[in-house]
Order: sequence, then structure tokens, then C-alpha cells
Amino acid sequence: MMGGRWLAILALAWRNLSRQWRRSIASLGAVAFSVAALLLATGFNAALFREFREATIHSDTGHLQITRPGFQERGRSDPAAFLMPPEPPLAADELGVPATLAPRLLVNGLASHGDRTLPFVAEGVDPAVDLRDDRALRLVEGRRLAAGEDRQLLLGRGLAERLDAAVGSNVVLLANTPDGQLSAVEAPVVGLFSAFSEELDDAALVLPLGLARQLLQVAGAHSWRVFLEDTADTERALVRARAALAGQALDVQSWPALAEFYRRAAALFGQQLALLKAIVVGILLLGIGNTMLMSVLERTGEIGTVLALGHRRREVLRDFLVEGVLLGALGAVIGIAVSLAAGVVLELLAIEMPPPPTFARSYTASLYLRPADFLQAAGIACATTTLAALYPAWRASRLAIVDCLRQVR
Repeated sequence: MMGGRWLAILALAWRNLSRQWRRSIASLGAVAFSVAALLLATGFNAALFREFREATIHSDTGHLQITRPGFQERGRSDPAAFLMPPEPPLAADELGVPATLAPRLLVNGLASHGDRTLPFVAEGVDPAVDLRDDRALRLVEGRRLAAGEDRQLLLGRGLAERLDAAVGSNVVLLANTPDGQLSAVEAPVVGLFSAFSEELDDAALVLPLGLARQLLQVAGAHSWRVFLEDTADTERALVRARAALAGQALDVQSWPALAEFYRRAAALFGQQLALLKAIVVGILLLGIGNTMLMSVLERTGEIGTVLALGHRRREVLRDFLVEGVLLGALGAVIGIAVSLAAGVVLELLAIEMPPPPTFARSYTASLYLRPADFLQAAGIACATTTLAALYPAWRASRLAIVDCLRQVR
């Protein structure tokens, strides 16, 4: 019974909207455009930062990072004081989720090729388990480090240009050992890579863990990265890792605590997205409010008639509010359909976007939208159109019957 009554109310709202179809189409267009714009901005932003997040995790922080206490604050200035044993501090199956542990060894020194010598920052990695895909390291020329081969180097594209080195060039690396001795190794360049940051691209290189240990004349690692199959498992793995290492002089941190630049950039873009949402709400309030107010003025005689026939004022208020909700819901459906179609088109076109400021790596334009994003956009549309209809609906419900009937032709 109640369901049938609400169906009748919705049917009446639809009839009233279709009677003024030109104005209704304009209002639906405004709602659909606003919802589609909000979803496109949300999805584009989410896709960009999902790629940025995964690149940061797999190239730098790992999902978890196990180090000596104080390494994050002082490790780069005095790496020798924070060396760990060469053996993994825990087994991967202790984390309760699929995971891989990979050692990293910091190396700072000078790279020399021909008559050019420049400072470099590097990490020794195990090629068998680390930096194996484009999320971690995007090659622009050559090949990746091969497992079981120590004499090989990867150079950042910017560093290679500054050294005038190319794939196949032999580069000499010089570094100070922990006891103050000067050590040098020579290895061929097997590939050039593009880092996510321009500054890193101009000074970075990657070398096998064995060659890094030979250069520094040490046997351990400065940190152990934990890479998970699913980033959503980070907190669960962090709890298990800290429990497994309790009582040991080791520190475990997750990627959100380590990726400061990512956090700041995400916060900035989040503020911009919030501003866009406020603009969308403003557009809908003005557009739908004007539409509903014009509808009230045109239907003054009709409102007086239904009030004279015994329609309650709160029912008049309800009918206009339902029209506002219906406009919002229909516009949201159209806007969602447009955003989904735009996402499919972007996937098919595979548009390569230029790198953002201070970034060295371009990315493919795409949309990443979750069900919660669609619900939020639809909720904003319906809530805003209802709010926009509130004053016109209230005004319609307060009209005097006699004044309304005077306008009946």
C-alpha cells in the first residue's frame, strides 16, 4: 500500500517534469554535466595517484621497510652505522599475506666516464626479487639487471646524458668504505631508466647487490623492503611484522609513513577536488533552484486548485521536493553513464599524458572509479537538487489559496 502510494507520487513528479520538458532537459543536462565532471576529476585523480603510489612503493619505499632504529632520520648521512646482517630478519610467510623480502644497500659516491665525473646516489638490489617491472623501474633503453650477474649497471636517463654514457659504456664508480678507504669498481651500462622524479633521474643509478657490497666492502644491507601482492594488505602485514620482530633492535615502517612527498601531493590534489565539489554544488543550487522557482510561478493556479480540493500544504511541499530528488537521480544516472563511457574511450585511446611538474615520467590517462565514488556523486546530486528545491517548495506550500485561484484561466 505504502509502496503504491510512493509510486503514484513519483509518477506525478515525472508528469510535472515532462510537462515542462524544455526546462527539465536543461536541468537534467546541468546535473548530468556536474556529476560527470565530478566523476571524471575524481577518477583521473585517483588513477594518477594510484600509479604514483605503486611507483613510489615498488621503486623506493616498499610496502614495509625494516631497518635499524634511526635509519630514516640519520641513515643517509652515516649509512655505515646502520648496517644489518645479510640474512632476512624474518620469513615472508610470517606476514600472513603473499610477500617478498628484498635487501637494499645504499651507495653514494662518484661516477666517472671519459673525462666526466659526477656524484651519484644508488642502491644495490637483488635483481632476482627487486625492480622487476615498470611500476618499479621504467626502462627507456637496454635491459634490466640480470639475476646472478654482478658486473652490470643501470643509469638514470639524466645521469647518463650528463656523463655522456650509453648502453654498453663502461662506467667507473668510486666510493668510501666504512673504514675510510677509497674503493672503485668498473661495470658496463646495460640499461637506462626513467625515475619518477627529475632530480632523482639526474643522479641515480642502480647496481646489483653483489657489486654494491664489493664497492663498499661490506656484507650486509641497510634495509629490507617487503613487497606485497596487494597494497590493501599493508596494515595487516605491518602488525604481523612488528609482532614477529618484537624484542629485536629493528624498526618496521609502512609506506604511508615513508612517502612524505606522496602524502603532500595527495593532500594538495585532495583540496583541489574538494573545491571542485563545492563548485558543483554551487552550480546545482543555482540551476535547479531557478528551475524549481520558475515552475512554482508558472503553476501558481494549479497549486491553488489542489489546495482548494483539500491537498495539504505539506503534501505540496513533498511533491516539489520529490521533483527535485527525481531531477537529481535522473541527472546522476546520465552523468554516471557519461563518465563510464569516457573511461572506456580513454582505455581505447591510451593517451600518453606529459609528466606533471618536477616529474620525469609520463603516464597513460585513465579513470579509476570505485562504487563509493558513484554513490558519493549520486548522493551529492540528489542532496543538492533537493536542497535547491527546498525554498521553491516551501514558497509553493505557503501560497494563499485565494491569490492562487485568481491566476486560474
